[in-house]
Amino acid sequence: MSLKKSYALVLFILLVDQCSKIYIKTHFLYQEQVEIFSWFRLLFIENRGAAWGTQLSDFLPVSEDVAKLGLTLFRIVAIIGIAVWMSRSSTSKHRSALLSTSIALIFAGALGNLIDSIFYGQLFTESTPYRLAEFAWNTPKGGYEAFFYGRVVDLFYFPIIDTQWPEWVPMLGGRSFRFFEPVFNVADSAISLGLFILIAFNKRVFKS
Repeated sequence: MSLKKSYALVLFILLVDQCSKIYIKTHFLYQEQVEIFSWFRLLFIENRGAAWGTQLSDFLPVSEDVAKLGLTLFRIVAIIGIAVWMSRSSTSKHRSALLSTSIALIFAGALGNLIDSIFYGQLFTESTPYRLAEFAWNTPKGGYEAFFYGRVVDLFYFPIIDTQWPEWVPMLGGRSFRFFEPVFNVADSAISLGLFILIAFNKRVFKS
Protein backbone atom coordinates (compact mmCIF):
# COMPACT_ATOMS: atom_id res chain seq x y z
CA MET A 1 0.00 0.00 0.00
CA SER A 2 1.37 3.43 -0.97
CA LEU A 3 2.11 6.13 1.61
CA LYS A 4 -0.83 8.22 0.36
CA LYS A 5 -3.22 5.33 0.93
CA SER A 6 -1.72 4.76 4.37
CA TYR A 7 -2.33 8.40 5.27
CA ALA A 8 -5.87 8.20 3.89
CA LEU A 9 -6.59 5.18 6.09
CA VAL A 10 -5.12 6.96 9.11
CA LEU A 11 -7.24 10.05 8.44
CA PHE A 12 -10.43 8.00 8.04
CA ILE A 13 -9.88 6.15 11.32
CA LEU A 14 -9.04 9.39 13.13
CA LEU A 15 -12.24 11.05 11.89
CA VAL A 16 -14.44 8.14 12.94
CA ASP A 17 -12.65 7.84 16.29
CA GLN A 18 -12.78 11.53 17.19
CA CYS A 19 -16.35 12.07 15.96
CA SER A 20 -17.60 9.12 18.03
CA LYS A 21 -15.71 10.29 21.12
CA ILE A 22 -16.87 13.91 20.83
CA TYR A 23 -20.47 12.79 20.39
CA ILE A 24 -20.37 10.49 23.41
CA LYS A 25 -18.52 13.07 25.51
CA THR A 26 -21.08 15.81 24.82
CA HIS A 27 -24.28 13.71 24.76
CA PHE A 28 -23.80 11.08 27.49
CA LEU A 29 -23.53 11.53 31.23
CA TYR A 30 -20.53 9.80 32.75
CA GLN A 31 -21.23 6.02 33.01
CA GLU A 32 -24.50 6.42 31.12
CA GLN A 33 -25.24 3.51 28.83
CA VAL A 34 -27.64 2.72 26.03
CA GLU A 35 -28.47 -0.86 25.07
CA ILE A 36 -28.28 -1.42 21.30
CA PHE A 37 -28.58 -5.21 21.56
CA SER A 38 -28.51 -7.48 24.59
CA TRP A 39 -24.83 -8.13 23.83
CA PHE A 40 -23.82 -4.60 22.73
CA ARG A 41 -24.12 -1.30 24.57
CA LEU A 42 -22.78 2.22 24.32
CA LEU A 43 -21.25 2.99 27.70
CA PHE A 44 -19.41 6.24 28.39
CA ILE A 45 -16.37 5.99 30.63
CA GLU A 46 -12.96 7.69 30.66
CA ASN A 47 -9.56 6.13 31.11
CA ARG A 48 -6.47 7.84 32.56
CA GLY A 49 -4.18 4.94 31.80
CA ALA A 50 -3.22 2.56 29.02
CA ALA A 51 -4.98 -0.63 27.92
CA TRP A 52 -7.46 -2.06 30.45
CA GLY A 53 -7.01 1.10 32.56
CA THR A 54 -3.48 0.11 33.59
CA GLN A 55 -1.40 2.96 35.03
CA LEU A 56 2.32 3.32 35.69
CA SER A 57 1.44 4.15 39.30
CA ASP A 58 0.07 0.61 39.65
CA PHE A 59 3.64 -0.70 39.41
CA LEU A 60 5.92 2.15 40.49
CA PRO A 61 5.83 4.45 43.54
CA VAL A 62 4.83 7.57 41.59
CA SER A 63 1.76 9.79 41.72
CA GLU A 64 -1.09 9.39 39.25
CA ASP A 65 -0.24 12.75 37.67
CA VAL A 66 3.39 11.75 37.10
CA ALA A 67 2.24 8.38 35.72
CA LYS A 68 -0.23 10.08 33.37
CA LEU A 69 2.37 12.55 32.06
CA GLY A 70 4.88 9.73 31.60
CA LEU A 71 2.36 7.70 29.62
CA THR A 72 1.50 10.65 27.36
CA LEU A 73 5.17 11.37 26.66
CA PHE A 74 5.78 7.68 25.95
CA ARG A 75 2.90 7.70 23.47
CA ILE A 76 4.44 10.67 21.66
CA VAL A 77 7.80 8.89 21.30
CA ALA A 78 6.08 5.67 20.21
CA ILE A 79 3.98 7.47 17.59
CA ILE A 80 7.08 9.13 16.11
CA GLY A 81 8.68 5.69 15.80
CA ILE A 82 5.54 4.19 14.23
CA ALA A 83 5.32 7.09 11.76
CA VAL A 84 8.89 6.46 10.63
CA TRP A 85 8.16 2.73 10.32
CA MET A 86 5.02 3.42 8.27
CA SER A 87 6.88 5.76 5.93
CA ARG A 88 9.71 3.30 5.33
CA SER A 89 7.44 0.31 4.85
CA SER A 90 5.18 2.18 2.41
CA THR A 91 8.05 3.46 0.26
CA SER A 92 10.13 0.27 0.23
CA LYS A 93 10.37 -1.49 -3.12
CA HIS A 94 9.61 -4.74 -1.28
CA ARG A 95 6.65 -3.26 0.57
CA SER A 96 3.85 -5.50 1.80
CA ALA A 97 0.27 -4.24 1.63
CA LEU A 98 -0.58 -6.16 4.80
CA LEU A 99 2.35 -4.65 6.67
CA SER A 100 1.53 -1.12 5.52
CA THR A 101 -2.13 -1.61 6.48
CA SER A 102 -1.33 -2.98 9.93
CA ILE A 103 1.14 -0.17 10.70
CA ALA A 104 -1.38 2.45 9.53
CA LEU A 105 -4.03 0.94 11.80
CA ILE A 106 -1.70 0.95 14.81
CA PHE A 107 -0.52 4.49 14.05
CA ALA A 108 -4.08 5.82 13.68
CA GLY A 109 -5.21 4.15 16.90
CA ALA A 110 -2.25 5.40 18.91
CA LEU A 111 -2.67 8.92 17.52
CA GLY A 112 -6.40 8.90 18.26
CA ASN A 113 -5.85 8.12 21.93
CA LEU A 114 -2.94 10.56 22.12
CA ILE A 115 -5.24 13.38 20.96
CA ASP A 116 -7.50 12.64 23.94
CA SER A 117 -4.55 12.61 26.33
CA ILE A 118 -3.04 15.88 25.13
CA PHE A 119 -6.07 18.02 24.28
CA TYR A 120 -9.30 16.74 25.86
CA GLY A 121 -8.48 18.13 29.30
CA GLN A 122 -8.51 21.62 27.81
CA LEU A 123 -11.20 21.09 25.19
CA PHE A 124 -13.97 19.86 27.50
CA THR A 125 -15.43 20.46 30.93
CA GLU A 126 -15.67 17.63 33.46
CA SER A 127 -18.02 14.73 32.70
CA THR A 128 -20.06 13.61 35.71
CA PRO A 129 -23.05 11.30 36.28
CA TYR A 130 -25.16 14.46 36.73
CA ARG A 131 -23.82 16.94 34.19
CA LEU A 132 -22.97 16.71 30.51
CA ALA A 133 -19.56 17.88 29.38
CA GLU A 134 -19.39 21.03 27.28
CA PHE A 135 -16.77 22.54 25.05
CA ALA A 136 -14.52 24.44 27.43
CA TRP A 137 -14.54 27.67 25.41
CA ASN A 138 -18.26 28.01 26.19
CA THR A 139 -17.68 28.14 29.95
CA PRO A 140 -15.75 30.54 32.20
CA LYS A 141 -14.04 27.73 34.13
CA GLY A 142 -12.36 26.19 31.10
CA GLY A 143 -11.27 22.58 30.78
CA TYR A 144 -11.14 19.88 33.42
CA GLU A 145 -7.36 19.27 33.23
CA ALA A 146 -4.15 20.79 31.88
CA PHE A 147 -2.66 19.84 28.53
CA PHE A 148 -1.16 16.31 28.51
CA TYR A 149 -3.44 15.17 31.36
CA GLY A 150 -6.66 14.49 29.46
CA ARG A 151 -8.54 11.22 29.80
CA VAL A 152 -9.21 8.82 26.94
CA VAL A 153 -12.90 8.37 26.05
CA ASP A 154 -14.20 4.79 25.82
CA LEU A 155 -17.66 3.85 24.58
CA PHE A 156 -18.08 0.32 23.15
CA TYR A 157 -19.15 -2.40 25.55
CA PHE A 158 -19.85 -6.00 24.52
CA PRO A 159 -21.16 -8.07 27.48
CA ILE A 160 -21.72 -11.04 25.17
CA ILE A 161 -22.01 -13.40 28.15
CA ASP A 162 -23.43 -12.01 31.40
CA THR A 163 -24.12 -14.77 33.88
CA GLN A 164 -22.87 -16.41 37.09
CA TRP A 165 -20.43 -19.21 37.74
CA PRO A 166 -22.21 -22.44 38.77
CA GLU A 167 -22.19 -23.02 42.50
CA TRP A 168 -20.11 -26.17 42.11
CA VAL A 169 -17.11 -24.32 40.63
CA PRO A 170 -14.41 -24.05 43.33
CA MET A 171 -13.55 -20.50 44.47
CA LEU A 172 -15.77 -18.91 41.80
CA GLY A 173 -19.17 -20.50 42.42
CA GLY A 174 -21.98 -17.94 42.58
CA ARG A 175 -19.83 -15.04 41.40
CA SER A 176 -20.75 -13.02 38.34
CA PHE A 177 -19.05 -13.82 35.04
CA ARG A 178 -19.07 -11.38 32.15
CA PHE A 179 -17.45 -11.70 28.73
CA PHE A 180 -16.35 -9.37 27.10
CA GLU A 181 -16.00 -6.82 29.94
CA PRO A 182 -13.51 -4.13 28.79
CA VAL A 183 -14.91 -0.90 27.35
CA PHE A 184 -13.00 0.44 24.35
CA ASN A 185 -13.08 2.88 21.43
CA VAL A 186 -12.41 3.00 17.68
CA ALA A 187 -8.71 3.76 18.25
CA ASP A 188 -8.33 0.69 20.48
CA SER A 189 -10.03 -1.42 17.81
CA ALA A 190 -7.64 -0.16 15.14
CA ILE A 191 -4.60 -0.98 17.28
CA SER A 192 -5.96 -4.45 18.08
CA LEU A 193 -6.72 -5.17 14.42
CA GLY A 194 -3.27 -3.99 13.35
CA LEU A 195 -1.57 -6.21 15.92
CA PHE A 196 -3.79 -9.15 14.93
CA ILE A 197 -2.69 -8.78 11.29
CA LEU A 198 0.97 -8.73 12.30
CA ILE A 199 0.58 -11.88 14.41
CA ALA A 200 -1.91 -13.89 12.35
CA PHE A 201 -0.25 -13.22 8.99
CA ASN A 202 3.31 -13.05 10.28
CA LYS A 203 4.87 -15.04 7.44
CA ARG A 204 3.15 -13.04 4.72
CA VAL A 205 3.76 -9.69 6.40
CA PHE A 206 7.49 -10.19 6.96
CA LYS A 207 8.31 -12.48 4.04
CA SER A 208 10.56 -9.83 2.47
